[in-house]
This record gives sequence, structure tokens and C-alpha cells, in this order.
Amino acid sequence: MLRAFGRAVDDLAAPELRRAILVSVVLSLVTLAGLWLAATAWLDTVHLAGTPWLDRPLEILGSVAVLLLAWLLFPAATFLVQGFFLDGVVAAVERRHYPDWPPPRPRGVAGALLSALRLAALAVIANVLILPLYLIPVINLFVYYGLNGYLVGREYYELVALRRLDGGAARILWRESRGRLVLAGIVDVVLLTIPFLNLLAPVLSAAFAVHVFAGLRWRAATETFPVGDSSRLMED
Repeated sequence: MLRAFGRAVDDLAAPELRRAILVSVVLSLVTLAGLWLAATAWLDTVHLAGTPWLDRPLEILGSVAVLLLAWLLFPAATFLVQGFFLDGVVAAVERRHYPDWPPPRPRGVAGALLSALRLAALAVIANVLILPLYLIPVINLFVYYGLNGYLVGREYYELVALRRLDGGAARILWRESRGRLVLAGIVDVVLLTIPFLNLLAPVLSAAFAVHVFAGLRWRAATETFPVGDSSRLMED
């Protein structure tokens, strides 16, 4: 895991990713601004679950609460906004480190869009539903990083895995390696919540996911999967 992350950090200096980094910074700023505006409009018109003890602190906090809500939803929203752009980042990292990999599987635009929408919507809904838990010190950190680590880890895993595996094989590999992939997702969420670094985090997380997946594929080459196009795990 540390080696994979170190390689991802090194990839940020690659000339072929400079444009991607610039685009990531711009899109991240746009995403934060959009979330701030959306959260402002939502909190002005909606009483969360009609719970006075929760509505009142939000009203008192005002813009601080809006910024906090936007910050909470940022990890999920970045993937929805940058998902298709990040596919190019993944391809560049693959060419740089794994030129012997076979060409990626064709993936329809509709399928990729539905996958991104499904995971992003799930992340937004889940974070809103458990919002009261975020008001409890200490517990809020475990809940936030645990929940979003799982969701973001799944997002970046599918971004990379579905280029090489069919849906069945990708699900099997996810189940077999879930602990490691969720841990990688938690690292991604930490990056996405650090000011300034979060502007680069989508590119860094995409590169990190490629290297984590490469490690999983080598390990999976010694295993047999009963369904899906699992033979592709053996091609390295």
C-alpha cells in the first residue's frame, strides 16, 4: 500500500499529467463552489427531518454549516464531476508503469455514467441521512471516514477495475480484497479533506487506484474465480 501511494505521488511530476492536474484544480474549485451554493439553497428551504434540535444549530451556524455540509459532500461529488476525466489519468498511469498490460476493455458511456451516478447518489444520500452523527465528537470521524472510505474506495476501484475485468470478476475481486480497497478509500478521503491538497486529490487518488489494483492483480493471479472474465487476471 505504501509503495503504491509513493508511486502515485511520483506520478504527479510526470509531464503527461500536468494538464490533468490543472483540470483537476479547476474542477475541484468549481465543485466546491457548486456544493456551497447548493447547500445554501437547501438549508434555506429545508428543515432537516423536521428536528428542531438539529435545525436550530444549523440556523445559528449559518454559513459555517453550509461550508461544512459542502465539505462533507465533496468526496462524493468530485467523482461525479471528474469521473470521465479521470479515465484519461488512469490510462496515462497505465502507459507509464504497465505498458505490457493488454488494451482496456471497451466501456460504454452509458454504463460508465450510470455507475458514477449510482455511487455518487448513494454517497450523498448516505451522508445526509447520517448527518446527525456528524455532530457527535470522535464518533463523527469514524463514521465519516469509514462510510466515505468505503464509497470512495469503491468508486476508484471500479474506475480502474472495469477497464480490465467484466462486472462479475470485478465484484469477486472487490469482495476478496475489500479490506485493502476500503483502506485505500480512506486514504483518498483524507486527501480530499485536506485544504489545497484536495484540489490535486482526484488525480492522486486515480493514480493510487491503478497501483493498488496492479498489486491485487498480481496476487489474484494465483487464485481461481468461478465466474466472470476472470482469465484476464492472469494476463500479466
